[in-house]
Amino acid sequence: MNLNFITSHILNKIPEPPRTSVILGSGLGGFVDSLDKTIFIPYSEIPDYPCSTVSGHEGEWVFGYIHNTPILCASGRFHFYEGFNLEEVTLPVSVIHSLGCKSLIITNAAGCLKHDWQIGNFMLISGYLDYTYLNGSDPLSVVLFEEEQINQNIKIMAAKLGISLREGIYTGVLGPSFETPAEIQDIISLGGNAVGMSTLHEIMKANELGLKVVGISCLTNYGAGMEGSLLSHENVLETSSQVKKTFSRLLTEIV
Repeated sequence: MNLNFITSHILNKIPEPPRTSVILGSGLGGFVDSLDKTIFIPYSEIPDYPCSTVSGHEGEWVFGYIHNTPILCASGRFHFYEGFNLEEVTLPVSVIHSLGCKSLIITNAAGCLKHDWQIGNFMLISGYLDYTYLNGSDPLSVVLFEEEQINQNIKIMAAKLGISLREGIYTGVLGPSFETPAEIQDIISLGGNAVGMSTLHEIMKANELGLKVVGISCLTNYGAGMEGSLLSHENVLETSSQVKKTFSRLLTEIV
């Protein structure tokens, strides 16, 4: 993969560089319908660029405008469990930085680990927990975001819109299977409030590159053993589909 080539390919397709960027999680790709003057760039048209294989991830870059602000969305991400390496998993973040973009909104569908939160709520990510054990990390510890003022502004904004926005710690796991009830209880004991199979290394890469990062999880199901129901990717997509209009309103205001 040649990052300069990828960047040039995208810049040749769009009228100006993006000011803000978004990575869209499972079932949340409908946000691009909120954009004006959209331009679609399928991953498959970019030579040597990987393609998403998971349902709910379209596999394309989408450029457009929100209130005259140029924005670029990665509609489709890459996961370790698909066989991608760390460079490929974080490629959208590297591309966004290479395009000169300074801010990034990372979204995902995640499992909720708090009984008093509702399915379909959104969670503003205030920090993360690395539960992948890729670096042999033990004991695990929470890493908090530094963009506290940005998160505070977003919470005020959500309240004005009447949108329920929680705030908590996102836990990244490798997948592809959902966590066991024992793992869920362990993650809760370590301080995790939501859990998912993406986002973690994208946040790490964005921090490394100096991007301003906002993270938002759509809470699509409770963790294994919390409610007794069977978990499936189809249920995740169903829940994210039900809240996509509210999600788009929130994201539009943040941009």
